[in-house]
Amino acid sequence: MSYEKVKQAKHLSIGLKQTLKAIEQNLAQEIIIAKDADKRLTSKVIQFGAEKNLIVTYVDSMKQLGKASGIEVGAAAVAILKD
Repeated sequence: MSYEKVKQAKHLSIGLKQTLKAIEQNLAQEIIIAKDADKRLTSKVIQFGAEKNLIVTYVDSMKQLGKASGIEVGAAAVAILKD
């Protein structure tokens, strides 16, 4: 379900740093986090997203999230951006 959402999104920020930047700039509307990503790295994104009242969705695999985002490597976090 969430992988499809990522594939269909018009605009994405891919990766932890880019996702954090999108949240800071109020560009994100939803955050997708890979469950197999390092919790120490994703916790800041999750906490920051919650503070901004963003929907946080979890998916099983970094590899699948990266693939759904159109990149060849895994992604720990992806932000679906506002249109």
